[in-house]
Amino acid sequence: MKQSLLCILFALACSLAQAQQSITGKIKNKTTDSAIVKVSVSIKGSSIGTVTDETGSFQLDAPSLPATLVISHMGFISQEITVHTRVAPLILLETRYDLLAPVVIAPTRTRGKSLFAPVSLEQISARQIMYNPSPDYYGLAGIKKGVDQTTSSMTFKTMSTRGFNGSGSSRVNQIVEGMDNQAPGLNFAVGNFAGLTELDVDNIEILPGASSALYGPGGMNGTILINSKSPFKYEGLSILVKEGVNNIDKSQRSGITPFHDFSLRWAKSFHDKFAFKVGVQYISATDWLAHDSSNYSRAGTIGKVIPGNRKTDPNYDGVNVYGDETTVDIYPFLYALTGDANQPHINVSRTGYDEKDVIDPKTKNVKLSGALHYKLNKNLEAQLMGYWATGNTVYTGNNRYALKGIKLGQYKFELKHRDWFLRSYTTQENAGQAYSATVTTQLLNEAWKRSYDPSNPAASWYPQYAGAYLQAKLQGADDATANNIARSFADQGRPLPGSDNFKQIFDQVRKTPIPNGGLFLEKSQLWMTEGQYNFSNKIKFAEIIVGANLKKYILDSKGTLFIDTLKPIGINEIGAYAQATKKFFNNKLSLSASGRYDKNEDFKGQFTPRVTALITVAKNQNIRLSYQTAYRFPTTQQKYIRLNVGDYMLLGGLPWVMDYMHAEKNPVFEIGPDGKPSSTPYTYKEFKPENMQSFEIGYKGLIGEKLLIDMYAYAGHYENFLGRNALYQPSTNQVFSTVVNSSTKVKTHGFGLGFDYQLPNNFSAFFNAYSDVITDVPSGFQSFFNTPKYRVNAGFANSGLGKSKHFGFNAMLHWQDAFMWDGELANGPVNAFTTLDAQVSYNLPKIKSMIKLGGSNIFNHYYKNAYANPEVGGVYYVSFGYHL
Repeated sequence: MKQSLLCILFALACSLAQAQQSITGKIKNKTTDSAIVKVSVSIKGSSIGTVTDETGSFQLDAPSLPATLVISHMGFISQEITVHTRVAPLILLETRYDLLAPVVIAPTRTRGKSLFAPVSLEQISARQIMYNPSPDYYGLAGIKKGVDQTTSSMTFKTMSTRGFNGSGSSRVNQIVEGMDNQAPGLNFAVGNFAGLTELDVDNIEILPGASSALYGPGGMNGTILINSKSPFKYEGLSILVKEGVNNIDKSQRSGITPFHDFSLRWAKSFHDKFAFKVGVQYISATDWLAHDSSNYSRAGTIGKVIPGNRKTDPNYDGVNVYGDETTVDIYPFLYALTGDANQPHINVSRTGYDEKDVIDPKTKNVKLSGALHYKLNKNLEAQLMGYWATGNTVYTGNNRYALKGIKLGQYKFELKHRDWFLRSYTTQENAGQAYSATVTTQLLNEAWKRSYDPSNPAASWYPQYAGAYLQAKLQGADDATANNIARSFADQGRPLPGSDNFKQIFDQVRKTPIPNGGLFLEKSQLWMTEGQYNFSNKIKFAEIIVGANLKKYILDSKGTLFIDTLKPIGINEIGAYAQATKKFFNNKLSLSASGRYDKNEDFKGQFTPRVTALITVAKNQNIRLSYQTAYRFPTTQQKYIRLNVGDYMLLGGLPWVMDYMHAEKNPVFEIGPDGKPSSTPYTYKEFKPENMQSFEIGYKGLIGEKLLIDMYAYAGHYENFLGRNALYQPSTNQVFSTVVNSSTKVKTHGFGLGFDYQLPNNFSAFFNAYSDVITDVPSGFQSFFNTPKYRVNAGFANSGLGKSKHFGFNAMLHWQDAFMWDGELANGPVNAFTTLDAQVSYNLPKIKSMIKLGGSNIFNHYYKNAYANPEVGGVYYVSFGYHL
C-alpha cells in the first residue's frame, strides 16, 4: 500500500514538474542595446507575472508551453511574444514617443491621460530633463507655452503663468511631492532652491491659469506639481557631474568663472516591499550681476528712470547702487552757515556702492534628500521623507536681498492608498545670515561717518558737504563742479570697496540685526495636514473626490521682518474641497464641477467653484471648456511686515498698521502719483483677499499618432487687487508704504498655440507661441503684470543618430517681446531678447550613461527678464551622467 502511494505521488510530482515550466529571458532597449529595469512580464490570461532585474533579466513559472508573454513598460511599445522553450529569445523594446504623457494628476487630482485634461496642462518628463540643453532642469519650464521665468540669481528662478511675473510669485502654487514648497516667511516658493535634485525628478506638471478650486490659496494664476521618482521603480546608484564656465567675456566679472554641479541618487528596493532613496546635489558658480546704474527718481507712487549720473546729479540714486537712497535737502545747513534765507534747496544723496561691492558673487546651493517607503499591503504604502537645502542666493523684492546661508527643510509622513491619502508635513525656514543690500549699505555709510550728528556737526557728512559747496561757489565754481567738490570733501575717509576697512565695517553692519543693522533673524514655520478620498470604487454613477486640510503658519523674525518683536505670530487656515465628474453619450462628453472653501483667521471665508466640460469630437480630438475662479489671501508679508527699506517704512495691510502709525493722533496723507500728499487724512478700508474669474476654451488633438496640437484662449477678471500706497505723516516727517486693495477692476486675456511633432528616425520638433494682455488699467495704477505681449519657443532634436543610435542633439530657441516692468525696487523697460540653448550628446548604453556638451544662451547675448535684476549671459558645460 505504501509503495503504491509513493509511486502515485512520484508520478504526480513528475507530472507537475513537466507542466510547470520555468521561463527565463532578457529584455533590452532596441535603440541603445542597454538592459531595461522593472519591465512588467506576465503570462497572458493569468495573474502570473514578474519584473526584470537590474540586468534586464526575468524568470517566471508558466503552467505549460507554449506560453504568451505580455511585455510592457512606460516609455516603450508593449509586445506579446509566444515562447515555445524555457529560454525566451532576446526581447528588444522600441521607444514609444508618447506625446500624450500617459498619466497625469494635476488637472483633476486623479489619474488620467493628458489628452483628456479638462484644463490647460504643460508637462516635463524625466526623458526631457535628460536631453535638456539648459544647465538646470527648472529652465525647461521657460519653453512651455503660457509660462514665464524671472531670474534673480543663477540659483533663484521663479515660474509664473499668464502674467503677473515677479522674483517671487505669490499667485502660483508650487507643490513638491505633495508639499506646498513655499518659504513661510516669504509666502512663495524660492524657485528650485529647495526642490528636488535633478536625478530624482520624475515629471513636472504645470497648470496655467486659475487653480484654487482644487489646490487652494495662491493658485490665482497657476499650480506647478513636481513629482519624484519612486525607489521601487527607479533603483540603483546614479551620478551626474557637470563642469562648465560663465562670464566668458568679462563684462560683469574680472575673468571667466567656473560652474560646478554634482548630483547623486541611490535607491534600493527589497522584495518590492520596502525601499529607500537618498540624494544630494551641490551647485557652485559666480552669479550674474545686477549693475544698472541708471538714475532713478522715487518721487510719487510710481518711480521712473531720469537723466543724470553721479557726476551730474547731486541727488543721484542708481538702480543697482545701494546706500545712495539716503537723501537730504541741504538748505538748512547752507542757511546755518550763511544766515542767507535765499540759499537754494538742493537734495543731495549719500555716495553709494555698486552691487558687486556689497553682495558675495559666489552663489551656492546644497540639497539633501531621503525617503523610506513601505508597502503595508498591495494597496497601501507608508512614506517618510525629508528635503533640506542651504546656500547663497539673491532675491529681488523692494530691494536686493542677499540670502546668505539660508536654510529650508521640508519633512513629510504620508499614507498613500489606491483610493485615498493622508499626509502631514512641515516646512522649517532659517534665514541664516540674509541681509538687505540697501539697508546694510545705508548703515555702512552711517557707521563710517554719520549723515548728521547733532553732538558733532562738524564731523558729519551733510554739514561737511554744505560747507565745501559754499566754498566752491565763492571761488566761482558752477553748480555741478561745486557739488562734485563738496562730495569729494565729505567722502574723505570713505571705505573703499575691497579694502580691509570696508570689509570690517560692512561685516559688522550686516551681522547686526535690523533695525540697527541689515541682518534678518527669521525662523518661520509651516505645518500642514491634508487628506483626500476618491469614491470611484464605491460610487459608480460619477467619479467623486473630497479633501480637506489644516494649515498653520508661525512667523518668527524677532521683529527684523514682521511686527513680532514680543512673540511669534500664529496664523491658522482650514480648507475643504469636492469634485464630481460624470461622463455622458458613450464618453463623448465629460462634465466636472469642483468647489473649495478656505478660511484664514485674518479674513472671511472664501468659496471658489470650477466647472469644466470636455467634448470628444473624434478619436484623440478633444475640445475643453471651463469656468474657473481663484483667490489668494494676502501673503504673510503683506499682512505683517514691518521693515525699513531706506527712504520709507514697509508695513502690512491689517488694521494694526493704523495703531503703529498712531494715525488717530498723527494723521497720515496718501501720496499721489505726482508726489504730493492729499489734502484729507487717509481713512483705513477693509483689507480683503484678491480674487478672479476666468473663462477658457481649448483644443487638444493627436494627428496620425505623430503630431500633437494644443491651443487655448482665455479671459480673466480680477477684483480687490492687492497693491501698495504711500502715506506721508507730517508730524514725524515719515513715509510709510501699506498694502491695500484697489477698487480698480482689471481684465486679462490671452491665447496659446503649440505643435509637437514626432519625425522619423528619432527626430522631433516643437513650436509654440502665446500672448497675455492686461486691460482697463487706470493711469497711475501699478498692476505688476510684468509680462511681454508675445513669446515664441521652438526646438529641434534627435535622441538617436547614426548607425549605432548613440549620438543625439537638442536645440531650443526662445524669443520674447519688450515690455515695461512694474517693480517694488524699480520700474523700467525690459528689452526684447532671443536665446538659444543647445546640446550634443553621446549615449553609453552598456553602463546606461551619457556624455553631454551643452550650453544655455550659447551666443552670450546678455538679457534681463525683469528690470533691476541681473543680466544673464551664457553658461557652457560638459556633463557625464551615470545610470540615467
